[in-house]
Amino acid sequence: MTAAALGFEAVFGRPAALVAEAPGRVNLIGEHTDYNGGYALPTAIPQKTRIEMAPRDDGLIRVATANVGGGAQLSYRAGEEARRGLWLDYVQGITAVLRDRGVAVPGFDARIASTVPLGSGLSSSASLLVALARGLRAMLALPIDDVEIARIAHAAEHDFVGAPVGRMDQMAASLADESTALFLDTRTLAFERVPLPAEVELLVVDSGVAHQHASGDYKTRRAECERAAEALGVPQLRDVDAAAEQRIASLPPPLDRRARHVVTENVRVLAAVAALRAGDLVRLGALFDASHRSMRDDFEVSVPAVDDLVESARAQPDVFGARLTGGGFGGAIVALVKRGSAAKVGRAVADAYARTPGRRATVLVGGAVS
Repeated sequence: MTAAALGFEAVFGRPAALVAEAPGRVNLIGEHTDYNGGYALPTAIPQKTRIEMAPRDDGLIRVATANVGGGAQLSYRAGEEARRGLWLDYVQGITAVLRDRGVAVPGFDARIASTVPLGSGLSSSASLLVALARGLRAMLALPIDDVEIARIAHAAEHDFVGAPVGRMDQMAASLADESTALFLDTRTLAFERVPLPAEVELLVVDSGVAHQHASGDYKTRRAECERAAEALGVPQLRDVDAAAEQRIASLPPPLDRRARHVVTENVRVLAAVAALRAGDLVRLGALFDASHRSMRDDFEVSVPAVDDLVESARAQPDVFGARLTGGGFGGAIVALVKRGSAAKVGRAVADAYARTPGRRATVLVGGAVS
């Protein structure tokens, strides 16, 4: 048995002093809006990252993980953080950000175990970052609230790790729960929890096509959005009115399509919140479908395998709507399903997907594939 598979005491020779957790998230609607200052609507999923910790007084930080092979235990010294291109960078990012904010991190041992699947668009990285920040808050008695936890986690991923992500993932990992949708203004970080209707449940299905936020495609989309905002004379695409269709159409391709997605997606988030409050599930499902078309055609972040999953889900009679969730270029879909039907729909969708050789879908939320 490798060190990664062992418990904290077996790895480090002493019991853990505390445990911290944070969930993954699924974004219901509002994709690629966060780094454009817009709106998003995530909710927490049952899968979590769990970190067992114990302090040290010598400045050494030792971290073991149960999730990544080939390097089950790595270490560094507090104050000597340096990006390595490994999973340890997420840990280093948190301690580096805290150090920059004047927090003296004395060192610690930590064991990470996560059930949030990697590369599925469900914020495994934000879950890890927030869990670690929560653990250090408890260990060091830091006077910081949950929004500040999200800010620290975002700075770690954006500035230290170098992934050009917005703030939605970290805010969701820090503030979301499974019974509500977190209506988030990513510019101001104002948020509201909107109850999810009792008549529906969520189905999340992983395509098996992994993505990576630090990859070139994601960075390219962000840069295109910045160029579109500059061409339109606004700080961010959040500041473009939805009625400015002619101005958006005047942009050179593909900037016109990128801007159209972000501007219309913000409108869809606001409409989705209204539909949630009204219990209008048909309207909410239609917004899911429209969001996917926009991500596929205007933002061009979907892939054929994900499109097939979405279409298979939409063909089921108990599905109100379905869409790609997360940054794209692979990952998972989310479907809005009549309560009690998610497991059946999940099996049907996974079976249809598997008819293409080499494909295997995994139901992550809403029932297991039999």
